[in-house]
Amino acid sequence: MKIKDIPLTERPRERLKEVGVANLTNKELLSIIIKTGTKNKNVSDLALELLKEYDLLDFKDLSLEDLIKINGIGEIKALEILATIEFGKRIFLKESKKLQKLENPKAIWESSKYLFDNLKQEYFYCYYFNNKQELIERKLIFMGTINQATTHTREIFKEAYKVSATSIVCLHNHPSNDVTPSKADKLFTERLMKTGTIQGIPVIDHIIVGENSFYSFYEHSNILNL
Repeated sequence: MKIKDIPLTERPRERLKEVGVANLTNKELLSIIIKTGTKNKNVSDLALELLKEYDLLDFKDLSLEDLIKINGIGEIKALEILATIEFGKRIFLKESKKLQKLENPKAIWESSKYLFDNLKQEYFYCYYFNNKQELIERKLIFMGTINQATTHTREIFKEAYKVSATSIVCLHNHPSNDVTPSKADKLFTERLMKTGTIQGIPVIDHIIVGENSFYSFYEHSNILNL
């Protein structure tokens, strides 16, 4: 069935105007983004095929190559989908950066999990707080195994001065999901905490993030007795 053969009240754009965007199905929303189908496949069927191929949560990690594998999704449609996904990510990130009061390691871990979804290497973030323990900035400092600690330490505190932070929490993931700190993790954390004391901007925790668990140096304070 061609889209023009679908009753006007059942077409995605008309439904959006009638019932509001929040009440549309994923297929209807994707149909609006894709806009048109192909000679042999209407836009609704094309959207459904895409949703059958990829789970909704998979969309945030899709590449141009992933999308154009679908018959009927050419480069232009794929680029429009990718742009829409990225725009949504940025809105979410902006919303999540509103001043949150994160007062314990578990709250910080739960607020950060989406940053580390499906990563194949280590990512190191810093959360910067004001004197009310409200999050004022989060920053990706580096990617890869912790090394070159002096360089990374400089970047961490340079950003803290930029945003007038009064304390810092560092987070990084272990792609293996084993959150046990390595020797390098321990040495780096000790260096960070000593530097924070000297700089007057304490590093109050370093959290190792796993998919379903975390390790907090703050909660295991004896770990720094190396």
